[in-house]
Order: sequence, then C-alpha cells, then structure tokens
Amino acid sequence: MENLGVSSVQNLQALSALLSPQQEEEEEEEEEGCTDVTAGGPLGPGHIGPPARRHQDEVTTAYVKKNSKDIWSEEEVVEGCQYDNLTDPRPQPQYDLLWKQSVGTEDVFLGLNRKNSSSVCCEAVLVRIQLPDTEAADVLLDVKETFLDLRTPKYKLGLHLPDPVHSQEGTARFFREREELEVTLLLKRPMDFLNVQ
Repeated sequence: MENLGVSSVQNLQALSALLSPQQEEEEEEEEEGCTDVTAGGPLGPGHIGPPARRHQDEVTTAYVKKNSKDIWSEEEVVEGCQYDNLTDPRPQPQYDLLWKQSVGTEDVFLGLNRKNSSSVCCEAVLVRIQLPDTEAADVLLDVKETFLDLRTPKYKLGLHLPDPVHSQEGTARFFREREELEVTLLLKRPMDFLNVQ
C-alpha cells in the first residue's frame, strides 16, 4: 500500500494542475500571495483547482451602476411614473378593463384549440373609458408596454396595465353618443404556446 504522506499531496497538486489550466495571471498571483500546502498541513476540497481570486475591485452582484453618481438606474423606475402629478386637479375618469379572445365554432362546440373562458386564453385587453363632455379631438392618448396615459382638458388617466401589450398594434375608437373611448390592445405574452395547448 502506498504511503499517504508526501506523495498524496504531490498527487493532488498534479491532479489539480491537470484539471484546471492556469493562466499567466494566476501564476503571478500564486507567486505573490498564495501559500503552498505542505506535507503536514490539512487538505480540503478548497485546495483542488486554481486559487481563488481576492480582488476587491470585482463586483459579483448582478446590479452595476453605470455612473457612480446615479441614485438609481432606468430599469428600477416604474414605467409611467413620469406622468404622475399630484398637483394636477383633473379627476380620473371611470374605466373598465375587459379581456378579449377570438373564438370560432370549432372552439365553442368542438374544443379543438383547447381555449376556455379564462383570461389566460385571451389575446387582447379592452379599456373602456367614460369621457363625458369631451370631443374626440381633445383626447391625447399614449400607450407604453405596461402603461396607458390619457389626457383631456377635463380628465387625466394614468393606468398601469395588468399585462404587457404591443404598444404599436392597438386601436382606439371614440363613441360620441356614449361619450366613451374604447382602446383595444394586443397582449404580449411570450409563453402563449404553453397556455393554450
């Protein structure tokens, strides 16, 4: 049986050198600050592989500020908060959110596409906004991926949408007799093929 003293330490170091190729930087670091394991010292799992880097300037977190004077990044700011103005006296109009889906006879009677009445199978969201004493020309509408901003001389609505939408593919219709604006927005759901199947 082989002696487990000095030869096992040398075997582990040779195995470590084979499994992890060392670069010139790591070799320089070993010469500067790392200590070698002697025959009498204890070995552990941390001794296999290249020595760990001890640089303080490397950031291991996922969040990195682009400018050190920034208080927050643009990703941290909720979409639509730039429209919030607490001093604006205009009231918020009444609105309803309705989900829409396209169904045919094969869906209703035969169930071929596995659609059901839940909101998971919907393709669009309909926002109905009551705008009394308002003309269609007075309405300013801006739709972002998760935010709808509506401005008129009498009303202001900033609505955070429940699901992301395609901001460029929606439609809006103003009904003068009902004094109502209907905004239809197509939902952006990347995992729809899992929901409907």
